[in-house]
Amino acid sequence: MSESTRRSSSALVIVVMITLVLLINYVDRGSLSLAIAFVPFREFFKLDESQLGTLQSSFYWTYAVSNIVVGYFADRIGAHRTLAAGVLLWSLATLLMGFASSLLGLIVLRLLLGMGESVGFPCTSKILAAHVKPAYLGLANGVLAFGYLFGPAVGTYVGGHLLSSYNDWRPMFWLFGGVSLLWIVPWLFMRSDEPTVAADVAHSQREPPTFRQVLRQRGLWGASLGHFTSNYTYYFILQWLPYYLVQSRGFSMAKMADVVSESYVINAIAAVTVGWLLDAAMRRHWSPTLLYKSAMGVSHLGAIACMAGIALLPEQQSVWSLFMYQIMVGLAAPGVFAIPQLIAGEAAAGRWVGVQNFCGNLAGIVAGSLTGFLLAQFGHSFMGAFAVAGIINVLGFVGWVIILPSLKPIDWSKA
Repeated sequence: MSESTRRSSSALVIVVMITLVLLINYVDRGSLSLAIAFVPFREFFKLDESQLGTLQSSFYWTYAVSNIVVGYFADRIGAHRTLAAGVLLWSLATLLMGFASSLLGLIVLRLLLGMGESVGFPCTSKILAAHVKPAYLGLANGVLAFGYLFGPAVGTYVGGHLLSSYNDWRPMFWLFGGVSLLWIVPWLFMRSDEPTVAADVAHSQREPPTFRQVLRQRGLWGASLGHFTSNYTYYFILQWLPYYLVQSRGFSMAKMADVVSESYVINAIAAVTVGWLLDAAMRRHWSPTLLYKSAMGVSHLGAIACMAGIALLPEQQSVWSLFMYQIMVGLAAPGVFAIPQLIAGEAAAGRWVGVQNFCGNLAGIVAGSLTGFLLAQFGHSFMGAFAVAGIINVLGFVGWVIILPSLKPIDWSKA
Protein backbone atom coordinates (compact mmCIF):
# COMPACT_ATOMS: atom_id res chain seq x y z
CA MET A 1 0.00 0.00 0.00
CA SER A 2 1.40 3.42 -0.95
CA GLU A 3 2.01 6.28 1.46
CA SER A 4 -0.84 8.29 -0.06
CA THR A 5 -3.24 5.36 0.31
CA ARG A 6 -2.27 4.88 3.92
CA ARG A 7 -2.87 8.55 4.55
CA SER A 8 -6.24 8.44 2.79
CA SER A 9 -7.38 5.49 4.90
CA SER A 10 -6.21 7.22 8.08
CA ALA A 11 -8.09 10.39 7.15
CA LEU A 12 -11.24 8.38 6.43
CA VAL A 13 -11.14 6.67 9.82
CA ILE A 14 -10.54 9.99 11.54
CA VAL A 15 -13.49 11.61 9.77
CA VAL A 16 -15.74 8.68 10.73
CA MET A 17 -14.67 8.89 14.38
CA ILE A 18 -15.15 12.64 14.74
CA THR A 19 -18.50 12.42 12.92
CA LEU A 20 -19.58 9.79 15.44
CA VAL A 21 -18.47 11.91 18.38
CA LEU A 22 -20.48 14.90 17.13
CA LEU A 23 -23.51 12.65 16.72
CA ILE A 24 -23.09 11.58 20.35
CA ASN A 25 -22.54 15.22 21.34
CA TYR A 26 -25.97 16.21 20.04
CA VAL A 27 -27.73 13.14 21.42
CA ASP A 28 -26.56 14.11 24.90
CA ARG A 29 -27.14 17.84 24.41
CA GLY A 30 -30.73 17.34 23.28
CA SER A 31 -31.73 14.90 26.02
CA LEU A 32 -33.02 17.68 28.29
CA SER A 33 -35.44 19.00 25.64
CA LEU A 34 -37.08 15.58 25.65
CA ALA A 35 -37.19 15.43 29.43
CA ILE A 36 -38.94 18.81 29.78
CA ALA A 37 -41.70 17.64 27.40
CA PHE A 38 -42.26 14.71 29.80
CA VAL A 39 -44.81 15.63 32.49
CA PRO A 40 -43.36 13.43 35.31
CA PHE A 41 -39.96 15.11 34.87
CA ARG A 42 -41.45 18.60 35.20
CA GLU A 43 -43.55 17.55 38.17
CA PHE A 44 -40.61 15.88 39.95
CA PHE A 45 -38.54 19.09 39.80
CA LYS A 46 -41.60 21.42 40.07
CA LEU A 47 -40.56 23.42 37.01
CA ASP A 48 -42.44 26.41 35.60
CA GLU A 49 -41.73 27.80 32.12
CA SER A 50 -39.33 30.47 33.37
CA GLN A 51 -37.28 27.79 35.17
CA LEU A 52 -37.40 25.64 32.03
CA GLY A 53 -35.83 28.52 30.12
CA THR A 54 -33.09 28.92 32.72
CA LEU A 55 -32.39 25.19 32.71
CA GLN A 56 -32.24 25.05 28.92
CA SER A 57 -29.87 28.01 28.66
CA SER A 58 -27.55 26.97 31.54
CA PHE A 59 -25.68 24.55 29.24
CA TYR A 60 -24.57 27.47 27.07
CA TRP A 61 -23.24 29.57 29.96
CA THR A 62 -20.17 27.35 30.12
CA TYR A 63 -20.31 25.95 26.58
CA ALA A 64 -19.90 29.34 24.89
CA VAL A 65 -17.02 30.62 27.04
CA SER A 66 -15.19 27.29 27.08
CA ASN A 67 -14.92 27.30 23.28
CA ILE A 68 -12.27 30.03 23.45
CA VAL A 69 -10.20 28.08 25.99
CA VAL A 70 -10.58 24.86 24.02
CA GLY A 71 -9.49 26.59 20.81
CA TYR A 72 -6.27 27.65 22.52
CA PHE A 73 -5.53 24.17 23.86
CA ALA A 74 -6.40 22.53 20.54
CA ASP A 75 -3.79 24.69 18.79
CA ARG A 76 -1.18 24.42 21.56
CA ILE A 77 -1.32 20.88 23.01
CA GLY A 78 -3.26 19.11 20.26
CA ALA A 79 -6.89 18.49 19.38
CA HIS A 80 -6.65 14.73 19.97
CA ARG A 81 -6.13 14.80 23.74
CA THR A 82 -8.34 17.85 24.23
CA LEU A 83 -11.21 16.07 22.50
CA ALA A 84 -10.84 12.91 24.60
CA ALA A 85 -10.85 14.88 27.87
CA GLY A 86 -14.00 16.75 26.86
CA VAL A 87 -15.87 13.59 25.89
CA LEU A 88 -15.06 12.04 29.26
CA LEU A 89 -16.44 15.06 31.11
CA TRP A 90 -19.65 15.38 29.12
CA SER A 91 -20.35 11.62 29.26
CA LEU A 92 -20.16 11.60 33.04
CA ALA A 93 -22.31 14.72 33.29
CA THR A 94 -25.01 13.13 31.12
CA LEU A 95 -24.97 9.88 33.06
CA LEU A 96 -25.20 11.67 36.42
CA MET A 97 -28.26 13.63 35.33
CA GLY A 98 -30.12 10.36 35.84
CA PHE A 99 -29.30 10.64 39.56
CA ALA A 100 -30.15 14.35 39.99
CA SER A 101 -32.68 15.20 42.69
CA SER A 102 -32.93 19.00 42.55
CA LEU A 103 -33.06 21.86 40.07
CA LEU A 104 -29.68 23.09 41.35
CA GLY A 105 -28.17 19.65 40.71
CA LEU A 106 -29.53 19.64 37.17
CA ILE A 107 -28.09 23.10 36.49
CA VAL A 108 -24.64 22.13 37.83
CA LEU A 109 -24.58 19.05 35.60
CA ARG A 110 -25.71 21.09 32.60
CA LEU A 111 -22.84 23.51 33.28
CA LEU A 112 -20.38 20.58 33.32
CA LEU A 113 -21.98 19.19 30.16
CA GLY A 114 -21.43 22.55 28.46
CA MET A 115 -17.75 22.59 29.46
CA GLY A 116 -17.23 19.08 28.13
CA GLU A 117 -19.12 19.49 24.87
CA SER A 118 -17.25 22.71 24.03
CA VAL A 119 -14.37 20.57 22.72
CA GLY A 120 -16.43 19.38 19.76
CA PHE A 121 -16.14 21.99 17.02
CA PRO A 122 -12.75 23.65 17.72
CA CYS A 123 -11.09 20.22 17.90
CA THR A 124 -12.85 18.63 14.93
CA SER A 125 -12.28 21.74 12.79
CA LYS A 126 -8.56 21.67 13.51
CA ILE A 127 -8.44 17.93 12.77
CA LEU A 128 -10.27 18.38 9.45
CA ALA A 129 -7.99 21.23 8.41
CA ALA A 130 -4.99 18.98 9.08
CA HIS A 131 -6.27 15.90 7.25
CA VAL A 132 -8.64 16.99 4.45
CA LYS A 133 -7.68 18.84 1.27
CA PRO A 134 -9.54 22.13 0.64
CA ALA A 135 -11.35 20.69 -2.39
CA TYR A 136 -12.99 18.11 -0.12
CA LEU A 137 -13.73 20.25 2.95
CA GLY A 138 -17.34 20.82 1.87
CA LEU A 139 -18.06 17.10 1.78
CA ALA A 140 -16.08 16.44 4.97
CA ASN A 141 -17.99 19.15 6.80
CA GLY A 142 -21.22 17.84 5.29
CA VAL A 143 -20.41 14.42 6.71
CA LEU A 144 -19.66 15.96 10.10
CA ALA A 145 -22.89 17.94 9.87
CA PHE A 146 -24.70 14.68 9.11
CA GLY A 147 -23.37 13.43 12.44
CA TYR A 148 -24.39 16.35 14.61
CA LEU A 149 -27.69 16.87 12.78
CA PHE A 150 -28.54 13.15 12.85
CA GLY A 151 -27.72 13.06 16.58
CA PRO A 152 -30.97 14.77 17.60
CA ALA A 153 -32.90 12.33 15.38
CA VAL A 154 -31.34 9.36 17.19
CA GLY A 155 -31.73 10.96 20.60
CA THR A 156 -35.32 12.06 20.03
CA TYR A 157 -36.45 8.72 18.63
CA VAL A 158 -34.73 6.55 21.23
CA GLY A 159 -35.31 8.89 24.18
CA GLY A 160 -38.88 9.74 23.23
CA HIS A 161 -39.91 6.11 22.97
CA LEU A 162 -38.05 5.23 26.19
CA LEU A 163 -40.00 7.93 28.02
CA SER A 164 -43.26 6.82 26.42
CA SER A 165 -42.70 3.12 27.16
CA TYR A 166 -41.16 3.15 30.64
CA ASN A 167 -42.67 6.34 32.07
CA ASP A 168 -39.34 7.17 33.74
CA TRP A 169 -36.81 9.79 32.66
CA ARG A 170 -33.72 8.44 34.47
CA PRO A 171 -32.82 5.47 32.20
CA MET A 172 -32.57 7.80 29.18
CA PHE A 173 -29.70 9.74 30.79
CA TRP A 174 -27.97 6.56 31.97
CA LEU A 175 -28.12 5.05 28.49
CA PHE A 176 -26.92 8.15 26.66
CA GLY A 177 -24.07 8.81 29.11
CA GLY A 178 -22.88 5.20 29.08
CA VAL A 179 -22.81 4.97 25.29
CA SER A 180 -20.82 8.21 25.12
CA LEU A 181 -18.09 6.76 27.34
CA LEU A 182 -17.58 3.87 24.92
CA TRP A 183 -16.40 6.22 22.15
CA ILE A 184 -13.26 7.14 24.09
CA VAL A 185 -11.80 3.62 23.98
CA PRO A 186 -10.98 3.39 20.23
CA TRP A 187 -10.05 7.09 20.11
CA LEU A 188 -7.23 6.56 22.61
CA PHE A 189 -5.57 4.13 20.17
CA MET A 190 -5.67 6.57 17.25
CA ARG A 191 -3.41 9.44 16.19
CA SER A 192 -4.85 12.59 14.69
CA ASP A 193 -2.48 15.43 15.67
CA GLU A 194 0.05 14.87 12.86
CA PRO A 195 -1.15 16.66 9.68
CA THR A 196 -1.37 14.52 6.54
CA VAL A 197 -2.21 17.40 4.19
CA ALA A 198 0.48 19.86 3.17
CA ALA A 199 -0.19 23.37 4.45
CA ASP A 200 -1.09 26.12 1.99
CA VAL A 201 1.78 28.58 1.54
CA ALA A 202 -0.42 31.35 2.88
CA HIS A 203 -1.10 29.35 6.03
CA SER A 204 2.34 27.94 6.72
CA GLN A 205 4.58 29.54 9.32
CA ARG A 206 6.64 28.32 12.21
CA GLU A 207 4.43 29.74 15.00
CA PRO A 208 0.63 29.74 14.97
CA PRO A 209 -0.97 33.20 14.79
CA THR A 210 -1.83 34.99 18.01
CA PHE A 211 -5.36 35.62 19.25
CA ARG A 212 -4.84 39.29 18.42
CA GLN A 213 -4.14 38.42 14.78
CA VAL A 214 -7.24 36.23 14.65
CA LEU A 215 -9.45 38.84 16.31
CA ARG A 216 -8.44 41.49 13.76
CA GLN A 217 -10.02 39.56 10.89
CA ARG A 218 -13.24 40.97 9.45
CA GLY A 219 -14.18 37.49 8.30
CA LEU A 220 -14.22 36.24 11.90
CA TRP A 221 -16.87 38.76 12.90
CA GLY A 222 -19.02 38.24 9.81
CA ALA A 223 -18.93 34.48 10.41
CA SER A 224 -19.59 34.97 14.13
CA LEU A 225 -22.69 37.09 13.51
CA GLY A 226 -23.94 34.59 10.95
CA HIS A 227 -23.21 31.70 13.29
CA PHE A 228 -25.10 33.39 16.15
CA THR A 229 -28.23 33.85 14.09
CA SER A 230 -28.02 30.36 12.56
CA ASN A 231 -27.74 28.92 16.03
CA TYR A 232 -30.52 31.04 17.52
CA THR A 233 -33.16 29.53 15.26
CA TYR A 234 -31.63 26.05 15.39
CA TYR A 235 -31.33 26.02 19.19
CA PHE A 236 -34.83 27.41 19.57
CA ILE A 237 -36.07 24.39 17.61
CA LEU A 238 -33.71 21.95 19.34
CA GLN A 239 -34.62 23.13 22.84
CA TRP A 240 -38.32 23.85 22.52
CA LEU A 241 -39.78 21.86 19.61
CA PRO A 242 -40.72 18.73 21.63
CA TYR A 243 -42.40 20.89 24.28
CA TYR A 244 -44.19 22.95 21.61
CA LEU A 245 -45.56 19.93 19.77
CA VAL A 246 -46.78 18.25 22.97
CA GLN A 247 -48.14 21.32 24.76
CA SER A 248 -49.36 23.55 21.91
CA ARG A 249 -50.12 21.08 19.11
CA GLY A 250 -51.36 18.23 21.35
CA PHE A 251 -48.98 15.53 20.09
CA SER A 252 -48.42 12.42 22.17
CA MET A 253 -44.84 11.71 23.28
CA ALA A 254 -44.57 8.89 20.72
CA LYS A 255 -45.97 11.01 17.85
CA MET A 256 -43.71 13.90 18.81
CA ALA A 257 -40.68 11.59 18.84
CA ASP A 258 -41.51 10.30 15.36
CA VAL A 259 -42.08 13.72 13.79
CA VAL A 260 -39.06 15.39 15.37
CA SER A 261 -36.71 12.49 14.59
CA GLU A 262 -37.94 12.41 10.96
CA SER A 263 -37.23 16.14 10.65
CA TYR A 264 -33.66 15.68 11.85
CA VAL A 265 -33.08 12.82 9.43
CA ILE A 266 -34.09 15.17 6.59
CA ASN A 267 -31.73 17.77 8.06
CA ALA A 268 -28.77 15.37 8.14
CA ILE A 269 -29.33 14.06 4.61
CA ALA A 270 -29.58 17.62 3.28
CA ALA A 271 -26.29 18.59 4.94
CA VAL A 272 -24.19 15.78 3.49
CA THR A 273 -25.82 16.21 0.06
CA VAL A 274 -25.09 19.94 0.01
CA GLY A 275 -21.50 19.31 1.12
CA TRP A 276 -20.98 16.90 -1.77
CA LEU A 277 -22.51 19.33 -4.27
CA LEU A 278 -20.36 22.22 -3.05
CA ASP A 279 -17.18 20.20 -3.45
CA ALA A 280 -18.22 18.97 -6.89
CA ALA A 281 -18.77 22.57 -7.99
CA MET A 282 -15.44 23.70 -6.52
CA ARG A 283 -13.59 20.97 -8.42
CA ARG A 284 -15.16 22.46 -11.55
CA HIS A 285 -13.55 25.77 -10.55
CA TRP A 286 -16.65 27.51 -9.25
CA SER A 287 -15.84 30.30 -6.81
CA PRO A 288 -15.97 29.10 -3.18
CA THR A 289 -17.06 32.61 -2.20
CA LEU A 290 -20.07 32.47 -4.53
CA LEU A 291 -20.97 28.91 -3.55
CA TYR A 292 -20.79 29.26 0.21
CA LYS A 293 -22.28 32.75 0.43
CA SER A 294 -25.21 31.71 -1.78
CA ALA A 295 -25.90 28.66 0.38
CA MET A 296 -25.79 30.69 3.61
CA GLY A 297 -27.95 33.49 2.22
CA VAL A 298 -30.70 31.22 0.86
CA SER A 299 -30.72 29.28 4.12
CA HIS A 300 -31.43 32.38 6.22
CA LEU A 301 -34.08 33.80 3.92
CA GLY A 302 -35.82 30.42 3.75
CA ALA A 303 -35.77 30.05 7.55
CA ILE A 304 -37.89 33.22 7.93
CA ALA A 305 -40.74 31.70 5.92
CA CYS A 306 -40.40 28.33 7.67
CA MET A 307 -40.75 29.80 11.18
CA ALA A 308 -43.98 31.50 10.10
CA GLY A 309 -45.28 28.26 8.60
CA ILE A 310 -44.55 26.16 11.69
CA ALA A 311 -46.36 28.62 13.94
CA LEU A 312 -49.34 29.66 11.80
CA LEU A 313 -50.32 26.82 9.47
CA PRO A 314 -52.59 23.83 10.25
CA GLU A 315 -50.95 20.72 11.66
CA GLN A 316 -49.94 18.93 8.45
CA GLN A 317 -48.68 22.07 6.74
CA SER A 318 -46.87 23.04 9.94
CA VAL A 319 -45.02 19.72 9.91
CA TRP A 320 -44.08 20.26 6.25
CA SER A 321 -42.76 23.71 7.18
CA LEU A 322 -40.65 22.06 9.87
CA PHE A 323 -39.24 19.61 7.33
CA MET A 324 -38.47 22.48 4.92
CA TYR A 325 -36.72 24.36 7.73
CA GLN A 326 -34.47 21.36 8.32
CA ILE A 327 -33.50 21.45 4.64
CA MET A 328 -32.56 25.12 5.10
CA VAL A 329 -30.35 24.15 8.05
CA GLY A 330 -28.74 21.41 5.97
CA LEU A 331 -28.07 23.92 3.19
CA ALA A 332 -25.96 26.08 5.52
CA ALA A 333 -24.44 23.36 7.71
CA PRO A 334 -21.29 22.55 5.66
CA GLY A 335 -20.35 26.23 5.37
CA VAL A 336 -20.50 27.08 9.07
CA PHE A 337 -17.16 25.38 9.69
CA ALA A 338 -15.79 24.90 6.16
CA ILE A 339 -15.60 28.69 5.81
CA PRO A 340 -13.23 29.22 8.78
CA GLN A 341 -11.21 26.14 7.77
CA LEU A 342 -10.74 27.57 4.27
CA ILE A 343 -9.81 31.02 5.55
CA ALA A 344 -7.81 30.24 8.71
CA GLY A 345 -6.22 26.90 7.79
CA GLU A 346 -4.80 24.30 10.17
CA ALA A 347 -2.56 26.87 11.87
CA ALA A 348 -5.45 28.92 13.26
CA ALA A 349 -8.62 26.83 12.82
CA GLY A 350 -8.77 25.91 16.50
CA ARG A 351 -8.68 29.49 17.75
CA TRP A 352 -10.85 30.92 14.96
CA VAL A 353 -13.56 28.32 15.49
CA GLY A 354 -13.24 28.72 19.26
CA VAL A 355 -14.08 32.42 19.00
CA GLN A 356 -16.72 31.92 16.30
CA ASN A 357 -18.39 29.10 18.23
CA PHE A 358 -18.30 31.21 21.41
CA CYS A 359 -20.25 33.95 19.63
CA GLY A 360 -22.51 31.45 17.92
CA ASN A 361 -23.44 29.71 21.13
CA LEU A 362 -24.36 32.83 23.01
CA ALA A 363 -27.53 32.17 21.01
CA GLY A 364 -28.20 29.14 23.19
CA ILE A 365 -28.30 31.35 26.27
CA VAL A 366 -30.54 33.93 24.61
CA ALA A 367 -32.88 31.47 22.88
CA GLY A 368 -33.47 29.38 25.99
CA SER A 369 -34.03 32.26 28.40
CA LEU A 370 -35.91 34.58 26.02
CA THR A 371 -38.31 31.85 24.90
CA GLY A 372 -39.10 30.93 28.51
CA PHE A 373 -39.71 34.62 29.28
CA LEU A 374 -41.97 35.09 26.25
CA LEU A 375 -44.03 32.03 27.13
CA ALA A 376 -44.48 33.23 30.70
CA GLN A 377 -45.47 36.75 29.55
CA PHE A 378 -47.84 35.84 26.72
CA GLY A 379 -50.00 33.11 28.17
CA HIS A 380 -48.00 30.08 26.98
CA SER A 381 -48.31 31.16 23.34
CA PHE A 382 -45.34 30.41 21.06
CA MET A 383 -46.25 33.07 18.47
CA GLY A 384 -43.84 35.69 19.79
CA ALA A 385 -41.04 33.13 20.11
CA PHE A 386 -41.45 31.98 16.50
CA ALA A 387 -41.57 35.61 15.31
CA VAL A 388 -38.21 36.36 16.99
CA ALA A 389 -36.70 33.12 15.62
CA GLY A 390 -37.73 34.12 12.10
CA ILE A 391 -36.80 37.80 12.06
CA ILE A 392 -33.32 37.27 13.52
CA ASN A 393 -32.33 35.50 10.30
CA VAL A 394 -32.03 38.91 8.61
CA LEU A 395 -28.87 39.44 10.68
CA GLY A 396 -27.59 36.06 9.55
CA PHE A 397 -27.88 37.14 5.92
CA VAL A 398 -25.93 40.31 6.73
CA GLY A 399 -23.16 38.40 8.51
CA TRP A 400 -22.52 35.66 5.98
CA VAL A 401 -23.25 37.54 2.74
CA ILE A 402 -22.32 41.18 3.39
CA ILE A 403 -19.72 41.33 6.19
CA LEU A 404 -17.83 38.12 5.35
CA PRO A 405 -15.10 38.90 2.75
CA SER A 406 -13.95 36.60 -0.05
CA LEU A 407 -13.04 33.09 1.02
CA LYS A 408 -9.28 33.24 0.53
CA PRO A 409 -6.58 31.76 2.81
CA ILE A 410 -5.05 34.31 5.15
CA ASP A 411 -1.29 34.75 5.04
CA TRP A 412 -0.78 34.84 8.81
CA SER A 413 2.83 36.01 8.48
CA LYS A 414 1.43 39.29 7.14
CA ALA A 415 -1.81 39.48 9.10
